[in-house]
Amino acid sequence: MELQCVLAALCVAVALAGKYTREFNEPEPSGGGGQTVEFRIAKLNQVWEKARRLQLSPVQQSELHSDLKLQEKDELQWKKVKVEGLDEDGEREAQLRRSFNVILAKYGMDGKRDTRPLESNHLKDHDTQEGDVFDDPRLDKLWNKAKISGKFSSEELLSLKREFQHHKDKTHEYNILMDTVSRTEETHKNVISSLEGDAKEHVLHQKHTDLKQKMRDLHQGFERLRKLSHEGFTGDSEFREPRVIELWEAAKRTNLSEDELDSLKEELRHFETKVEKHSHYQEQLQLSHQKLRHVESLGDKEHIRRNQEKYEALAEKTREMGYKMKKHMQDLSNKISQEGLRHNEL
Repeated sequence: MELQCVLAALCVAVALAGKYTREFNEPEPSGGGGQTVEFRIAKLNQVWEKARRLQLSPVQQSELHSDLKLQEKDELQWKKVKVEGLDEDGEREAQLRRSFNVILAKYGMDGKRDTRPLESNHLKDHDTQEGDVFDDPRLDKLWNKAKISGKFSSEELLSLKREFQHHKDKTHEYNILMDTVSRTEETHKNVISSLEGDAKEHVLHQKHTDLKQKMRDLHQGFERLRKLSHEGFTGDSEFREPRVIELWEAAKRTNLSEDELDSLKEELRHFETKVEKHSHYQEQLQLSHQKLRHVESLGDKEHIRRNQEKYEALAEKTREMGYKMKKHMQDLSNKISQEGLRHNEL
């Protein structure tokens, strides 16, 4: 009888242990107190809750939520791949860890003073002056020349400014990745096991490859901005949105046929509409947040409630659109890379 009781107790303990371990790694859709859990992976929920405590701006929260959703999708896919034994060298796992670190640093949640996004080799002897917008003297010089050149309409200047801002953001991500590689190399020096050292050497090699590719992209992007600033937009400009332009320029550097490029161009036009719609919603979200803050200062509870509901619905819609847009961009980027490789192999 006593033996049966002990076995029963052990079974209950094991079941509870499995339950709580599973809940920690993949939480239920809603918590015990009715609190909604945003993500199925615990560490992503922790980042999201920290971001809410830090009171990031509405647009930053929306962007972070979309980035975390994309990270969640990739990590859940990787778990399936790992179970099937298809990531033996750990390359995909290393890429996921790297992208997660980029997210933390991008939103200032990596525990460091966030000076890296504003730094580059060009800033060492550069004092910030009035009119500096992009934290890089080369970009600021090009931008200021473009503004007074008379070659751009008001609408074209807005498009050009978006391209400059996109280049600044890409530089930010490059600095984050470079810092991540530096820290990994420091850890690599302390590796004792030769087997572990070989594995980490592979990860480092992949990171250096990513760095070189990003540096090439930055160089090509800057050359485009330099040309635009001096010559202005031409009548045959295919796209307006920087991310779409970047994808199109990458596609043209591959060996795709004219028919394939035409097909891709049409797909990119649809994607550009999606990007523009998302940007519009971001602007509306910012305005809605400002209105809510104003209404809260007046103290009318019913008015506050209505504006809070409108703001939360708009925030949810903006996050959803942001995820779909970034997922579409990821798919297009992968498609262009794979098509380029396929043609180069033929």
